[in-house]
Amino acid sequence: MLACLDDLVTALYVTIDDLFGPRLGPGRRPRLSDAELVCLAIAQVLLGCSSERRWLRLAHTRLGHLFPYLPGQSAYNKRLRAAGHLLALALRHLAITAPSWLDTFRLLDATPVPCAASRQTVKRSALWPHAGYGYCPSHSRWYWGFKLYVLAAPDGMPINWCLAHPGLGEREVAQALLGDCRSPTELGRIIVCDKGFAGAAFEQFVDGLGAAVVRPDRADEPRRFGPLGGMRQWIESIIDTLKGQLFLEQHGGRTLGGVFVRVAQRLLALAASVWFNWLLGQPDKRSLVAYDH
Repeated sequence: MLACLDDLVTALYVTIDDLFGPRLGPGRRPRLSDAELVCLAIAQVLLGCSSERRWLRLAHTRLGHLFPYLPGQSAYNKRLRAAGHLLALALRHLAITAPSWLDTFRLLDATPVPCAASRQTVKRSALWPHAGYGYCPSHSRWYWGFKLYVLAAPDGMPINWCLAHPGLGEREVAQALLGDCRSPTELGRIIVCDKGFAGAAFEQFVDGLGAAVVRPDRADEPRRFGPLGGMRQWIESIIDTLKGQLFLEQHGGRTLGGVFVRVAQRLLALAASVWFNWLLGQPDKRSLVAYDH
């Protein structure tokens, strides 16, 4: 069965509208519901529009038949910044309902999320108390911002994630991320990671959670698993999708809430694509080709 962005948005709306339920609290009911807002945000990422003003102009033409009302740029920005918890809720629901949830393997990795490129921007940024400098060995460069930790299924479905200061130890952040998993099914049985997570204390922690760590061997230790090039390529390809097709590094967030929402947008766009490809029986679950135009 062939699919398109309209089908994905419609299926996602039907699913999360029931999940969110009726809007509670005082005030008039908004003309754009929370479910419509989330679907609009996902379509923005899939179509590669980093500018919200440009996106709303495009949305009138491309998705106007699905959204009877589209807010202005200011209202859209304000509501989206307040919808971080809705994005996180939808992401977890899609992960639980997809077959990815039952996979034995979990992939764990971290990647930089730059937030500024010049010293002057860093000093003026509202992120100054939260972000920091870190080094990316993959690209041999320093950056200022956050580090994104992702626990994913082999098909690309994000299971759990967090943003952390790049100065924090990878193993310590990973322990907090894995400890936040609420069930053995969520954690998986085998966690594939890279050499940066090497350490007896980390492996003992994961063993205590009922899982096992599999990582490439270091040069100063006996052979156990080998280089694991093929398995490591799984998580590298997921990170590449986030950066190359969903423009993770061009998120444009300028506040802590803004960075959180923009990263969650991209993770949810990936999760929605994987979830919908499972429903359609597509062979490549991480393919976004049908939804990015």
